[in-house]
Amino acid sequence: MSKKYFGTDGIRGRVGVYPITPDFMLKLGWAAGMAFRKMGACKVLVGKDTRISGYMFESALEAGLTSAGADVMLLGPMPTPAIAYLSRTFQAEAGIVISASHNPHDDNGIKFFSGKGTKLPDELELMIEELLDAPMTVVESSKIGKVSRINDASGRYIEFCKSSVPTSTSFAGLKIVIDCAHGATYKVAPSVFRELGAEVVVLSAQPNGLNINDNCGSTHMEPLQAAVLAEHADLGIAFDGDGDRVLMVDHTGAIVDGDELLFIIARDLHERGKLQGGVVGTLMSNLGLELALADLSIPFIRANVGDRYVIAELLERNWLVGGENSGHIVCFNHTTTGDAIIAALQVLMALKARDEGLAQARQALRKCPQVLINVRFGGGESPLEHPAVKEASARVTQAMAGRGRVLLRKSGTEPLVRVMVEGEDETQVRSYAEELAKLVTEVSA
Repeated sequence: MSKKYFGTDGIRGRVGVYPITPDFMLKLGWAAGMAFRKMGACKVLVGKDTRISGYMFESALEAGLTSAGADVMLLGPMPTPAIAYLSRTFQAEAGIVISASHNPHDDNGIKFFSGKGTKLPDELELMIEELLDAPMTVVESSKIGKVSRINDASGRYIEFCKSSVPTSTSFAGLKIVIDCAHGATYKVAPSVFRELGAEVVVLSAQPNGLNINDNCGSTHMEPLQAAVLAEHADLGIAFDGDGDRVLMVDHTGAIVDGDELLFIIARDLHERGKLQGGVVGTLMSNLGLELALADLSIPFIRANVGDRYVIAELLERNWLVGGENSGHIVCFNHTTTGDAIIAALQVLMALKARDEGLAQARQALRKCPQVLINVRFGGGESPLEHPAVKEASARVTQAMAGRGRVLLRKSGTEPLVRVMVEGEDETQVRSYAEELAKLVTEVSA
């Protein structure tokens, strides 16, 4: 059964455009509260990132949840993975995150976690969607939910992040630049790395509700690259707006993407005999990651794009590590979902174990040239179904004769078609990608 509202990562869109409206959030809170209440007494944690609309939607969700008889615990601005963790430790039935991740401030969305800190099962999302179409009711007055605020949420999460490395760990002598994207990590991330001994220079940690992800963070790496060079730092760490995505910069100013970070973490676990199985990437993972892992005899499989699918594959195989080149990295040996701070800590531990810098550590993975072009389309029939696009994709694939690959896919969160071509010759790869992107644009007009 297809879902009407839930996408691959919750419900997301432009603020003020249905369903990202206060009235819908009120009804969504009620529907979620009613669904969670079927499991018994109901306690729901609600956190958010720093975008200005978060206050409005927090109030609407709070009203809807309490009208269904659910108790609400407000966390304030906190990274998405912190809500997953705290939902477990407070033994809540669910956690709700108000965030549009790496999108600009005029987007927002809702993500749900189960009481175990995992994505909601499909059947629960479908139950919520069915309730959204039902008349809204209010429980009798004596059963209306109560609201409280968790004042020490940041401190709890900081200690949790630090617990992912041995208690004797010290990053003394390491100089790090951290870009918090004016987002949900702006308080906790600097504290974690400073408390572990690193010298920390902080960028983009003055959120005003409108500047989240604005020319900063993991989607805009230039300020971090410049700061690492200017500060003569050992490396830089960039988070996205809600703290579930991380990219890095080495001491030369070069960007280190999620594929490379995933390799560094997996190799370290493999060398310590703690990998447990293989690594899950996605359809967008660079061919170089697959080859580098193969050199270490580490199994590798590709999931559909989206951390939801990476996590599903990890659970099915009982593996520990997976991720995306965009920087969503899952370390199941420490937590239940993608966590940017914890992933960054695992990279630093791997570097420390080998006594090498980030620039040196990434050299074992030689990436194949990969060109990705995003093409915006106006809805309606998917351009991917157009005969001309299918024919061109098949022709390019055949021309690369097994030495490259083509991937055309729709974004799960935006009206975009992602055109990706990967192969050995960068000039050829770019030419093919531009040819396909142009064709997708033409058939979308």
